[in-house]
Amino acid sequence: MVSSGFMKIVTPCWKPSVEDSKSGDASGRVDGLLWYKDSGHHVNGEFSMAVIQANNLLEDQSQLESGPLSSLDSGPQGTFVGIYDGHGGPETSRFINDRLFQNLKKFTSERQGISVDVISKAFSATEEEFLSLVKKQWLNKPQIASVGSCCLVGIICSGVLYIANAGDSRVVLGRSERAIRDVTAVQLSTEHNASNESVREELRKLHPDDSQIVVLKHKVWRVKGLIQVSRSIGDAYLKKAEFNKEPLLAKFRLPKPFHKPILSAEPSILVQKLSPEDQFLIFASDGLWEHLSNQEAVDIVHNYPRNGIAKRLIKTALREAAKKREMRYSDLKKIDRGVRRHFHDDITVIVLFLDYHLISRSSSRGVPFSIRGAGGVPAHAKTPSQRV
Repeated sequence: MVSSGFMKIVTPCWKPSVEDSKSGDASGRVDGLLWYKDSGHHVNGEFSMAVIQANNLLEDQSQLESGPLSSLDSGPQGTFVGIYDGHGGPETSRFINDRLFQNLKKFTSERQGISVDVISKAFSATEEEFLSLVKKQWLNKPQIASVGSCCLVGIICSGVLYIANAGDSRVVLGRSERAIRDVTAVQLSTEHNASNESVREELRKLHPDDSQIVVLKHKVWRVKGLIQVSRSIGDAYLKKAEFNKEPLLAKFRLPKPFHKPILSAEPSILVQKLSPEDQFLIFASDGLWEHLSNQEAVDIVHNYPRNGIAKRLIKTALREAAKKREMRYSDLKKIDRGVRRHFHDDITVIVLFLDYHLISRSSSRGVPFSIRGAGGVPAHAKTPSQRV
């Protein structure tokens, strides 16, 4: 079990679970550090959504948009899912949550439809807008140059699924297999994490003259010894040399100047037609996949009721996190933000159930719907006895 010394450190940070019934279910509910929307409808089926906060400031951001995918009344309709796993702070993930879908709608209107090119342009435009913000704030807030975010997007439009990913969030498809009467996990996203040999090889080919492009540090592979992901939005300090100098903190500064970007914002994009066998999609930040395998997650979604299934996935992951630290789940739940990060990351999960009858009716126009994931109870909501 956890040592008594450690329990003394975290005990003052414990607090009871708080149910915020006033918020109503339309915008989700809050239970301590957990935010959740147990069920809802998108134009292609149902969904469930949940977020658990571990960091002092929630770095994960997320959204689900159902309805128009362009600015034109006659434009395509569909479902958009975004999971933005920030690092170094919340600024980039919040920025993406505000700008990426708007950029996608703009380019979809211009090109009169969704395509790989439209999605790539939306990622690129969002990246350029954020780097412009870094430039404006550089002298007053240099730390913003070291903030970035992974970016996972899923779009369903006219029976076609588009998956775009930069970073190490993941989407897994649950596909029914009649032969074995079961549901099989199919990973759809490509991950850009230096722990993958293929990513290290890609980086070495892109930077043949840099023997330190990937470094094994404390048993973890990192790009330039600093960051695990090789693709992201933001992280200006590894994309433009002008942001890799003072007044940026010394720990982020490289010993030698670089002449081309070290990280990329270009997403890996998959396009595939959906079939009647495709049952559901699980979108999640890497915090979930640290504790659950693809098949374990799919089995949970397949075997339990739809209502609250995203919350169930998160709670299962938290139980695994507690088990790894030889502590009770009930004790883990009481540890407050900040300290909680020593046990698990922020975790965001969106489960999209796929109704093939709705998907095959490409002209289907449901009621427009928009929701964003949120954090737990704000720090100022604590009672004096709950403060650290």
